[in-house]
Amino acid sequence: MKENNIIISDSLVADVRNIIEEGRKRAFSVAGQVAILTYWNVGRRIVEEEQQGNARADYGKGLIPALADRLTAEYGTGYGRRNLAYYRKFYLEFNDLNILHTHVQNLNWSHIRRILSVSNPEAREWYLKTAADDMWSVKTLDRNISTQYYERRLAAQREDIAMPAPQSGSDPMEYIKNPMVAEFMGFHRDNNYSESQLEQALVDNLEKFILELGRGFAFVERQQHVVTDTADFYIDLVFYNFKMKRFVIFELKTHKLTHQDIGQLDMYVRMYDDLVKGTDDAPTVGVLLCTDTDSTIARYSVLHDNEQLYAAKYMTYMPTEDELRNEIEQQKRFFLEQHGTNNQE
Repeated sequence: MKENNIIISDSLVADVRNIIEEGRKRAFSVAGQVAILTYWNVGRRIVEEEQQGNARADYGKGLIPALADRLTAEYGTGYGRRNLAYYRKFYLEFNDLNILHTHVQNLNWSHIRRILSVSNPEAREWYLKTAADDMWSVKTLDRNISTQYYERRLAAQREDIAMPAPQSGSDPMEYIKNPMVAEFMGFHRDNNYSESQLEQALVDNLEKFILELGRGFAFVERQQHVVTDTADFYIDLVFYNFKMKRFVIFELKTHKLTHQDIGQLDMYVRMYDDLVKGTDDAPTVGVLLCTDTDSTIARYSVLHDNEQLYAAKYMTYMPTEDELRNEIEQQKRFFLEQHGTNNQE
């Protein structure tokens, strides 16, 4: 295009636009971080005033309303009573500024407010770190807290039985959830569906499925064809996890876990390690998604004490908080049968 007899290329305009947009995004991100740290410092000062030199702060009922009356006249409703109470709670729950500095990138105040609703201190810090590292939107964070994402991790279930974590960073239990909540597929609680329909629904909602799986997953193939000397096999879904540096294969079943299903998955994992896995890849992990698990199979099949095979129940609807809590407790018992018996002897 031509402006004042000077020819300006479209590529120049596009590049400058990209620079401006990137600058706006960075400015927005920095502004969010500055706001978070400002609110933390406001909360710190309120607690210090309440402490009056004591080791612990006593909640001063009149302090926040009086302070809010003074501040809102000058700074608006962002410093009203309710928000000042949030800032106070923010400081009390995350009083280590170094930890906060490390994780405020990619977060805004809406993230922090949602995380403050979590009562478990370990879960709060985990959500803070993971939301920042994986760049969760507020909507994703809200969904993951509502579905008790932290508690559904096999790593959390392992901690409950004091089973040691692996020393390496390649820990499948940090990424596998049981139960898996897959309400995004669009099925209702009483729907009937085939394995191919289940598989198609997961592929159609691949982005949401990967968010449920966790960080580092990349889709490889559906119905991957693996050829041996004597037969052809088709694996339902294959992913690669860049964090673990290993393939993760999923087999989907529309029935309760059976020993035949585990035997099939075990064969697929061995076959994949032998025929597909690269020399730099960690051993393949197989996950069988079924409508329900079985503690007898967990104890007496090849699933027992196996660090490459996992079974998890999937739920095609959003359960209530109580339903999910009960389901997590049930799946903890299943996990104990698979991994805990020998460790406790």
